[in-house]
Amino acid sequence: MAKGAAPLYLAIADAIEADIRAGALRHGDRLPPQRALADRLGIDFTTVSRAYAEARRRALVEGRVGMGTFVQASGTKSAPASGIVDLTMNFPRMADTALTSRLWAEVAGLETTGGMDLLLRYQEVGGTRADREAGVAWLIDSLPDLAFDRLVITPGAQGALLALLTLLKHPDRPVAVEALCYPGFRSLAGHLGAALVPVAMDGDGLIPDDLAAQCARHRPALLCCTPNLHNPTTATIPLDRREAIAAIAREYDLTILEDDAYGRLAGNGLPPLAALAPERTYHIASLSKALAPALRIAYVVCPDARGASRLTGALRATTSMASPLGAAIATRWIETGLAQQTLNAIRAETEARHALAHRLLGQDGLRGDPRAYHAWLPLDHGWSRGDFASRLRHAGIGVVTSDAFAIGPAPEALRIGLAAPLERAALETGLREIADLACQSPTLANLIV
Repeated sequence: MAKGAAPLYLAIADAIEADIRAGALRHGDRLPPQRALADRLGIDFTTVSRAYAEARRRALVEGRVGMGTFVQASGTKSAPASGIVDLTMNFPRMADTALTSRLWAEVAGLETTGGMDLLLRYQEVGGTRADREAGVAWLIDSLPDLAFDRLVITPGAQGALLALLTLLKHPDRPVAVEALCYPGFRSLAGHLGAALVPVAMDGDGLIPDDLAAQCARHRPALLCCTPNLHNPTTATIPLDRREAIAAIAREYDLTILEDDAYGRLAGNGLPPLAALAPERTYHIASLSKALAPALRIAYVVCPDARGASRLTGALRATTSMASPLGAAIATRWIETGLAQQTLNAIRAETEARHALAHRLLGQDGLRGDPRAYHAWLPLDHGWSRGDFASRLRHAGIGVVTSDAFAIGPAPEALRIGLAAPLERAALETGLREIADLACQSPTLANLIV
């Protein structure tokens, strides 16, 4: 192939388009593998990768997982009709339509068992005994000694964190958090004027030695952390670190806010901090991540019944009761076994999407747990997170940069929401765009002339 004035990757994309128009390539034809074409032309792999990406951008070809790149029918597009692949959000997804129908049927069944009281009456703050006992049943595997009088039902994890931070923060002492922290908690802390102290992390999550150092230096009153499938890094804190964190909390009189939104999803058998330091831990188990965001229900396990009573008082002053209808739906699903079946279906879909992400981006340093709804991509080849995300936005791909989570300097990295697209095909489109960009250097990707 002769090299003209245009960049070589554009010349290859132009040649693909010309062959399609001339009929030399037809709908469904498979293009050569990228490495094979690079070897045949005597050029580098990156150039061919950019050429195929350009051909996909023009809707000439489409990638199929495990199969290769194929010519598309004229006028078809692999991206959604909106042209946007949103990989910013982080929530559950499942593909079992029969199970979905059963979930809705149980919701409809509440009309005969709950009646209008679920719609027209206020219920006690903290939840009814029946709903709290359902929460105990949901958590009993990880907290076998749990009693219903220690459990409080709140309007989601955010409502729980608001009430707890209002109740427990100290006017003269900060809150220790992971260096990459859940954005909702950052917002709450800013709203309530609570100073945050970042604790260093590595691939296994929060580092106990740095927690001890920050405790000695800053004397925080609270520690807020996510031990399972950390958002955004997907790290899970191993047992020895959990035990060390519990010991440090006792030594420095730390109260722990354990944001365990992903604990049931992870299913790793590791004891929560509430089992290792029950006398000082508030364990927050949201159903938004494990089952359905629309429920807006979280079960909060308190150190004792008195702590539950104090939290109930804080809820009255902040968010009031959780939705009786949402709590009743959760109780019904738990009692019938549908909650566990739903969790299993969500895990299956999540693992399939993670496998797709690892296949496309694993060689680019993607970090992720097969049961996490999100993945973490540290950037290489000199990319800045801002430039990389901007290029993706230009291509119609939305991701979240590390700035949303960082307490202090942000690393060059992105969070990718794997469950956000409705269909796996749209997820694949977004991931391939990311992979195409990740294999390039910023200077080679710059098309400004």
